[in-house]
Amino acid sequence: MEKTTGKIVSWAKAKEQVNAWKKSGAKVVFTNGCFDLVHLGHVDYLEKARNLGDKLILGLNSDSSVARFKGPERPLQDENSRARVLAAMQFIDLVVLFNEDTPLALISELVPDILVKGSDYLTENIVGADVVKRAGGVVKTIDFVSGYSTTRIVEKIKKHKQI
Repeated sequence: MEKTTGKIVSWAKAKEQVNAWKKSGAKVVFTNGCFDLVHLGHVDYLEKARNLGDKLILGLNSDSSVARFKGPERPLQDENSRARVLAAMQFIDLVVLFNEDTPLALISELVPDILVKGSDYLTENIVGADVVKRAGGVVKTIDFVSGYSTTRIVEKIKKHKQI
């Protein structure tokens, strides 16, 4: 349990760790999201993100941030549960919660070498892309596994519940 929960850190601890990793020559990758119901699409995406560098930091939307973004019925799981599940993944090195509507302040604090989002985003529209590029980093997109989404899973559950 200690190993998993030790990966869920404050912004200050994340900044300290990023600095240490960069000093040792590691390439730091950052991505973010709600990750309300983790599914195969998430796992594939996160594993591919980690493979772009040496360390992966996941910026996780807090409960209030998810509700503002996805609506009042979300999140389905609280932020602590979501953070613990994600921290248990071997290819995620740190999980950092953020309460803002976007991860811009967190990205500006950490300044990763590589910023990653799904290919449903245009690179020029990715929040924090300018911060990362200005520091000499790169922005990448990753294709999703077709047919997987939290919304689709929720709809399927609702449909089966009505039967």
